[in-house]
Amino acid sequence: MQKYIFSFALTLVIINVFGQFQKDSLAIVQLLEKDGATWRMGDAKGNAECWHIGSNSRNMVSFADGRSFDRNASAMLKPPTGLFGGSGFSIHSNYKMSIGGNTAWVSHDEVSIDSNGKETLSREVRLLEKFAGNWKLVGQSAHFYNPEKPKADTTSFIQTVDITNGRIETVLSINKHFEAPNWHPDNYLILNSKGKIYTLDLVSKKLKELNTGFAIACNNDHGISPDKKWLAISNTDKSVPSPTGFKSEVYILPISGGEPRKVTTEGLSYWHGWSADGKTLAYCAKRNDNFDIYTIDVNGGKEKRLTTAEGLDDGPDYSSDGKYIYFNSYRTGHMQIWRMLADGSNPEQLTIDENSNWFAHPSPDNKWIVYISYTSDEKQAHLFGKQVKLRLMNTETKAIKDITPVFFGGQGTINVPSWSADSKRLAFVSYSVK
Repeated sequence: MQKYIFSFALTLVIINVFGQFQKDSLAIVQLLEKDGATWRMGDAKGNAECWHIGSNSRNMVSFADGRSFDRNASAMLKPPTGLFGGSGFSIHSNYKMSIGGNTAWVSHDEVSIDSNGKETLSREVRLLEKFAGNWKLVGQSAHFYNPEKPKADTTSFIQTVDITNGRIETVLSINKHFEAPNWHPDNYLILNSKGKIYTLDLVSKKLKELNTGFAIACNNDHGISPDKKWLAISNTDKSVPSPTGFKSEVYILPISGGEPRKVTTEGLSYWHGWSADGKTLAYCAKRNDNFDIYTIDVNGGKEKRLTTAEGLDDGPDYSSDGKYIYFNSYRTGHMQIWRMLADGSNPEQLTIDENSNWFAHPSPDNKWIVYISYTSDEKQAHLFGKQVKLRLMNTETKAIKDITPVFFGGQGTINVPSWSADSKRLAFVSYSVK
């Protein structure tokens, strides 16, 4: 009997020890993520919260060209000008850690991508201690190196950001150009790449091509119906005569894949929104040499023009209560975020700033809109390979805040609705280039 009691007690000890290790491991990884994110956001207060500086705290760095330095880590509390707030993202992988009581060391690889899409590679060792139950960095050593082979293609970083705490998670990095994630409540993303549509399982991280029948020239304007049973796509048919040499039309197909059914009858047409009742599609279309916003019954028929202003109107996305359509417009001579009633009446400008603001997406709970801001005046273009950031607006107070640092992206980052069903997270794509 005593043997069994001892065995049971030992099992409980092992479970408790393992459980504490898992808890500490997660806390440490989240701390390192916060350290990287606040550094790139230029958040001195947030970054200082990651550190506890003592007399023996060190910050050691070596470079691929042989340079190195070793100095007190107190510089982390007052970062040197030119190094802090450089924007972009850091992607960690290959974590190895040893945790003993209130001390730990962690090694990991890091890919740092600046706002011009340039990668820097390093291998890092972090030293941590626990103070009042919270893990803090007390020292680090970073060793930068050059890649064995030159970069040959664009790398897509498919990411999510949690608007409640700012945590950015990299779901998948892949050396292929992916764009425009939609978030299905069954925990997978829908994206496009080189004309094809793919699903990405958020747990297994597996990509799978979705059967879209004859539609194999899909662009980054696609999205999920309110009942989650259908997918709208914008497919380009280069065989159809058109002044531009190609013709994009809007189609719908079953969410699990199948043969698409055409909805629009004129090109150029690019899907962007689905009404709350599932009966109407909103899209950007070029008619009479001007891009405007149109709606059409999901079964086809006559389209309805909602905007008539000179200049580009694009990116129409419905609020989940069906009251508003959010969109971006160049009608003032600068690309900004607007909204109008679902019938096209009462247009209202929501942003007035120096950025070029595109693709406003209201959250499922209607409390927020997220949109992408180009930090330069791009006129009526929304090109790939620019410095951009994601911003969040409170729909009640109209208060705006950044939810990412400035990063390398643009076209393909967040063209279409990408909110999680609980309105707490959203998906986007950033990039690095050759």
